[in-house]
Amino acid sequence: MLTTGKKNVLAEKVKSYYNGNVKGKKFALWGLAFKPDTDDIREAPALFIIDELTKAGATIRAYDPEAMKNVQKQIGDKIEFATDEYDALKDADALLIATEWSVFRTPEFDKISSSLKSKVIFDGRNLYDPAQMKELGYYYNSIGRNTVK
Repeated sequence: MLTTGKKNVLAEKVKSYYNGNVKGKKFALWGLAFKPDTDDIREAPALFIIDELTKAGATIRAYDPEAMKNVQKQIGDKIEFATDEYDALKDADALLIATEWSVFRTPEFDKISSSLKSKVIFDGRNLYDPAQMKELGYYYNSIGRNTVK
C-alpha cells in the first residue's frame, strides 16, 4: 500500500494504526529538514508526511530548529508551526519524527507523556531504544524494527 516509496512509510504506518482514518487527528511532527543541521527541505520526508496526512483530514503542528521558514514559504498555513519541540506536542494524538536532529535524541519523556493525548510515537529515524519505549509505556513504531506496544 506504499504510494511513493520510502518517503511515505511513516504516513502509511500512521494511517494503518488509526485504521485508515486520521480525519480530526492532530499530530506533532518533529523535523522538517531533509537532514539535521540544515534548512534544506528538498525531497524532505516531512513534506510527504504533511501532504499525505493533511489530505486525509489530519492537522499537524511541526517544529524544526532550522527549516520552518522554508517550509512555511513552500506550503503556507497548511500546518501549524510550534515554538519548540514540546510546544508541538500540545494536545497531539501522536508524535511523528522525520529528522534526526540531536535535540530530539534525548528528550524529556515525562514532558512528551504529559503533552500527548496518548503515548504514541512514530519514529522515522529510529532515535530511541525500543526496550526503553516499552518500559516507559509507549506504543513505539520505528522503521525496520519490531513495534513496541
